[in-house]
Amino acid sequence: VGVKESHQTTIFRIIAAILHLGNLEIQAERDGEACSVSSEDEHLNNFCGLLGLEHSQMQHWLCHRK
Repeated sequence: VGVKESHQTTIFRIIAAILHLGNLEIQAERDGEACSVSSEDEHLNNFCGLLGLEHSQMQHWLCHRK
């Protein structure tokens, strides 16, 4: 396709992270007014690992709008 191997690896990492994010299990709390993500969620761990993100920050911002 003409894409450098280093760019292909980056693209594959991003796609894999998005797929893991889609499998993330978010639990509703307080009658749907809040939510939480388990710190033990395998998909969250993989997502953060692939993108080099801090696990606790990602867990927080997935459940907070501001």
